[in-house]
Amino acid sequence: MAAHEQELADTQRQHWQDTYTAHPGMYGELPSTPAVYAAQAFHAAGAKDVLELGAGHGRDALYFAREGFTVQATDFSPTGLSQLRDAARDQGVAGRVTTAVHDVREPLPLTEASVDAVFAHMLLCMALSTKEIHALVGEIRRVLRPGGTFVYTVRHTSDAHYGTGSAHGDDIYEHGGFAVHFFPRDLVDALADSWTLNEVHPFEEGDLPRRLWRVTQTLPR
Repeated sequence: MAAHEQELADTQRQHWQDTYTAHPGMYGELPSTPAVYAAQAFHAAGAKDVLELGAGHGRDALYFAREGFTVQATDFSPTGLSQLRDAARDQGVAGRVTTAVHDVREPLPLTEASVDAVFAHMLLCMALSTKEIHALVGEIRRVLRPGGTFVYTVRHTSDAHYGTGSAHGDDIYEHGGFAVHFFPRDLVDALADSWTLNEVHPFEEGDLPRRLWRVTQTLPR
C-alpha cells in the first residue's frame, strides 16, 4: 500500500472509532432497507450463515440474526463491534452472532467456501482503491460456497458529492472527514466478472440524498 493510501486508511479507521464512541448506536436499531432485501434474497437461496462486512454497531447483523441466520460480523472498529455484542446479548441473539475486528484490505479470516451469503452496506465504497476493491471481491468469492449470494451497496458517480470535496484520486472524495469511493458502472460490471449479476438496483438514502446501487450477484454452482 502506498504511503498516501496508508495514511488515508489510518485516518478513516480513527474517524469511525471516534464516531462510534461519540454516537453509540448512531444508525438506530432498525435494519437498513438493503438488509431487509438481502434477508429475503438469502432466505430464497436457502442460506443459513451470513458474513457481514463493515457491520459497524450491528443494526443489520442483528436483524439477520433475528431472521434466523448465523452471522459473522466484521468491522475495523472495535468500538462498533463492542456495541454490537452488547446489543446481541440484550436482544437474545448472542448465540447466533460472532464478531471479528478486521480491515478488508487484508485477507478475510475465513476458510474457503465457508459461508452461504455475504452482505456489505456501503463498505465497498469506503476509502478503498480500485485494486483493493477487486482483491476484496476475490476474497468474498473465495469464502462463499458455490451458488452463494453477495449483496452490496455503493454510492456511485451520479451522487451529488461526486467530484466535490477533497480529492484523493481513483474516484475517492472526502467530505467532513468521511472519504467515499464513488463507483462508475463499469466497476460494478468488472466486479461481477465470472459471477452471475442478478440485479443492479438504484435507490436513494439520507438527506442529500445519497445515490446508491444495490447489487446482487451469485457464484455459479
